[in-house]
Amino acid sequence: MGTTRFIFAGAAALGLLASSAFAEDMTGTITRIDRLNGTIAIQQTQKGTVGAGSAGALQEYKTKDAAMLDAVHAGDRVNYTATETNGTGTLTKLQKQK
Repeated sequence: MGTTRFIFAGAAALGLLASSAFAEDMTGTITRIDRLNGTIAIQQTQKGTVGAGSAGALQEYKTKDAAMLDAVHAGDRVNYTATETNGTGTLTKLQKQK
């Protein structure tokens, strides 16, 4: 009985880790950049036909690489990919839209 619980607990923990590290391509507008702390705030663009183009959630992310912040400015529209681990969002890709 103890071994079975241990196996199920391990499988559940792996499932949580996998879902928290899931990365998704998103679009948004940069609202604030904090180069000292290596963070960036992005207003996410909502997807879908209802309210398409309207503002979505405002998220603040840490950057994986501080050089990401040098290529963008507040007000820029961007495509980005982020992961979330332990409640902290981290940008893994940031690209200015043309």
